[in-house]
Amino acid sequence: MAERNGEEINQKNMDYTGIPVMYYPINEDAARRAKEMNSFFDYQPGSATAEYRRCVDQAVQIAEQQKERADPIYHEKIDRLVDTYARKLAENMNKGYEIDARVPSVMIAGASNFPTRKKEKQNNARDKNMEEWRQVQGLLDQIKSTGMGGIRSDHPHAVEQLEQKLARLENTQKLMKDVNAFYRKNKSLDGCPLLDGERIQRLKVSMENSWHPEPKPFPSYLLTNNSAEIRRLKARIEELKQCAEVGFCGWEFDGGKAVANQEAGRLQLLFEEKPSAEQRALLKANGFRWASKAGVWQRMLNRQAIHAAGRIGFICPLSGQKPSELQPKGMEPKKEKSMQR
Repeated sequence: MAERNGEEINQKNMDYTGIPVMYYPINEDAARRAKEMNSFFDYQPGSATAEYRRCVDQAVQIAEQQKERADPIYHEKIDRLVDTYARKLAENMNKGYEIDARVPSVMIAGASNFPTRKKEKQNNARDKNMEEWRQVQGLLDQIKSTGMGGIRSDHPHAVEQLEQKLARLENTQKLMKDVNAFYRKNKSLDGCPLLDGERIQRLKVSMENSWHPEPKPFPSYLLTNNSAEIRRLKARIEELKQCAEVGFCGWEFDGGKAVANQEAGRLQLLFEEKPSAEQRALLKANGFRWASKAGVWQRMLNRQAIHAAGRIGFICPLSGQKPSELQPKGMEPKKEKSMQR
């Protein structure tokens, strides 16, 4: 047994998964009363808890599948989402049983002197509880999508991952060019050593259905789009490498300080007093967001963050310099570089 926030929580040891599951308590008495108020059938002891655990087990299976797809850096977040789902589902189910036990069904109580007003309030409470249940189920979608976005710049292996993705795109670009060259020379894809038989057949069908008068295995727009993505990735990799070399530094301002948190990959602003509404709006307009856990305003630490900070007058360095002027090197804006050329 484990204890959290003064409540007893059952911990299930699941041999087929690496996720430690925390089962939160289900109010069996409330579930029994809700059944008696709304059904002629007897309540089966433990059935509410069994249904709750079935739902949690389903969430665990979804999480395990997602862990196989996502980078290990996201595994802890997936575990937290599973625990949040288990806790909120228990709260929602217990609230639902409490609501259902407030007023009996008309079939149970009979129509005579039936408390219509109380029933209306109960129905309204049920609607609200159902909406909360939908929000809880939305956590399953969050689990499924965790780690499926783009490569985060603050990932400890971001450059390595981007270089791997770049290599795949460059290989794809070469393949498309070579296959198109083979087709131009032979006027057919038959016997192309670069493709297997299934891929050749798919490309043939695609060419037959093409609107272009002279179709080719890989249309020009595919090569153009892939080439543009290659250029974008190269620029991003170069920017991340430059940011790693810069060695950003923070500064003090009137009423607080800016911290270049290299470990977290964030430019963090710590204020002695809460910023005014106007100041908060200006921070948000420049990409800073409030991080309640860290107790700071922050955004990703990079060249753009430093220059964004330079546009916010009330966090300007006490020295009178611009934030970019305090950085050791490599802080020239890209536009200025291109103009100098």
